[in-house]
Amino acid sequence: MPIDVVKNVTDELLEAMQRLMPQLNPGHPIPDRQALERIVHSEASTLLVSRDESGRITGMLTLVVFHTPSGTHAWIEDVVVDSVSRGQGIGEALTRKAIEMAQALGADSVNLTSRPAREAANRLYQRVGFQLRQTNVYRYSLPRK
Repeated sequence: MPIDVVKNVTDELLEAMQRLMPQLNPGHPIPDRQALERIVHSEASTLLVSRDESGRITGMLTLVVFHTPSGTHAWIEDVVVDSVSRGQGIGEALTRKAIEMAQALGADSVNLTSRPAREAANRLYQRVGFQLRQTNVYRYSLPRK
């Protein structure tokens, strides 16, 4: 299955976001064209999409790579595969491509978080080689503007 780096925001990408984002996080705002433009043209983020045989977007993942004094860091965010396309190795292909890209960009490791309720996703990450870390993840929620 083809895995593509998104270079331009298209109507097709907007439609895919409308379909996929509610499957990832129901109730969370769906990025509009302007938000997607910021993501696609950011030096720190890479949006990957998977496609089926007809070319339709079936899944996505965002790889974020950034530099700090302690090194080059990579995070995988917003992994989602369309419910009608699950079980075909799409999530694994997206994840492996992101790992490959992170390594090429100089990251020593790749991090991600996944809710415990996403059992299939957690099994996938462990199968690919991610190890559960015993760490505290803190969040400070800011009010939306």
